[in-house]
Amino acid sequence: MAILIHLDVMLARRKVKSKELAAYVGITEQNLSLLKSGKVKGIRFGTLEKICEKLECQPGDIIVYVPGGEAEDDGEGGLA
Repeated sequence: MAILIHLDVMLARRKVKSKELAAYVGITEQNLSLLKSGKVKGIRFGTLEKICEKLECQPGDIIVYVPGGEAEDDGEGGLA
């Protein structure tokens, strides 16, 4: 996949539990898990903003583009 998600890394660096972040952002733990695994097609800016606010980071700390990577169509939907 051309886009990699490093949310698990940021959670570990900030010592924040997934459950805590999901509650803060207002999404389910299941949706957060899908985001962490990269199995979503998109994310709302409002959701990304709340994640960055809680983790005190920039979007580029979480979402990384890898040149030459291939995007996969796994049939999953977007994230709230």
